[in-house]
Amino acid sequence: MEREKFSSRIGFILISAGCAIGLGNVWRFPYITGKYGGAAFVLIYLFFLLVLGLPIMVMEFSVGRASQKSIATSFNVLEPKGTKWHIYRYFGMAGNYLLMMFYTTIGGWMLAYFVKMIKGDFAGLNPDGVGAEFAKLTTDMPTMIFWMAVIVVIGFLVCSMGLQSGVERINKIMMVVLLGLMVVLAINSCLLPGASEGLKFYLLPDFRKLIDAGISEVVFAAMGQAFFTLSLGIGALAIFGSYIGKERKLTGEAINITILDTSVALIAGLIIFPACFAFDINPGEGPGLVFVTLPNVFNEMKGGRLWGSLFFLFMTFAALSTIIAVFQNIISFAQDLWNWSLKKAVLINGVAIFVLSLPCIFGMTIWSDFTILGKQIMDLEDFLVSNNMLPLGSLVYLLFCVNKYGWGWENFLKEANTGAGISFPKKMRVYLTFVLPIVVFYIFIQGYWSLFAGLK
Repeated sequence: MEREKFSSRIGFILISAGCAIGLGNVWRFPYITGKYGGAAFVLIYLFFLLVLGLPIMVMEFSVGRASQKSIATSFNVLEPKGTKWHIYRYFGMAGNYLLMMFYTTIGGWMLAYFVKMIKGDFAGLNPDGVGAEFAKLTTDMPTMIFWMAVIVVIGFLVCSMGLQSGVERINKIMMVVLLGLMVVLAINSCLLPGASEGLKFYLLPDFRKLIDAGISEVVFAAMGQAFFTLSLGIGALAIFGSYIGKERKLTGEAINITILDTSVALIAGLIIFPACFAFDINPGEGPGLVFVTLPNVFNEMKGGRLWGSLFFLFMTFAALSTIIAVFQNIISFAQDLWNWSLKKAVLINGVAIFVLSLPCIFGMTIWSDFTILGKQIMDLEDFLVSNNMLPLGSLVYLLFCVNKYGWGWENFLKEANTGAGISFPKKMRVYLTFVLPIVVFYIFIQGYWSLFAGLK
């Protein structure tokens, strides 16, 4: 059976960017930027995005396009005879399922908050009352299961329509609306009285703030954010490489996707920092920034109910763009491995993802006393993906593409540089072979160092 292709180049760029554009951009990036000093942190983040994330993205796309398969069978197609690179497929596939085991719950929160904003549930509440609303949501098991199920159904419904008619068409609409909403929200925030202080914090680098926060800690945070924002290492991007033709070189496409992904993260900052400073609210308050801090900001803002509704609609689209992309990858596993029909792959995986998402919700409710390494279930799932699957998976792709015992440098370069556009530079071979693997491994080790340091 011939593999379905994207109908257009813009479809490939938007859905690949949609996979990368997720809650890491619009939730994690602003609060980490707020925590580590604003503009100076952003500059370090952009540097690491270029030298860490971009080369590995090109490698994932190359493996996908050359094999015409998902991570379930791509290594089998390209590896030298007798080697065992294909064993990684089990970890890569597990990474996609594990990511969805908690991401669907957070996506459900975003959708629930969109509905709450429209209904006016936050109107008239003081800061403690807004905080209590979030606490109520995250301890209400039936409500969380309902919203998680809605997200799972929406995601698989889109995928059931096929690559072009469903995933590509719906994602194009979502991404255009998402980008439009972001621009409108950013303009509104920047025009608030007192917003200029937030813009200064966000756009004018003050390197003394790096020293205050601890330079090594800031650098690691920037490396981690640059690395994790692109969803590298579990084949979530490689799958879209398998759906495109050979007309364009892959470096230029990866640059376009990185620029789009980064623009969304940067515009999210333009929404959040001016608004927080305008109402004298700390923007570095951690994960509660979106669910507690911002509803308070919207309460203070003229027309806040409308702006809050638009903000959480945008956040829901950001979550769904990643969820649909990963669901498409999960469906392709079954199609590549067992030749399942689209309908069968959607139905079985839809039920599987729903069931696998329940422990995350139970971990906040009936299993709230259960922890491993000091982490509740959601935090543990996030740690396993962010600090294990993504860095180690990226290391596998990296070594596979530069190592003569893998696919090899020449094969990778030939695939990456097929077509028109920007070529992948040959001069990067030494850096990619000897330097970048050490950096990626350092990120992996540092994750455990931080974990065990926090347990003392």
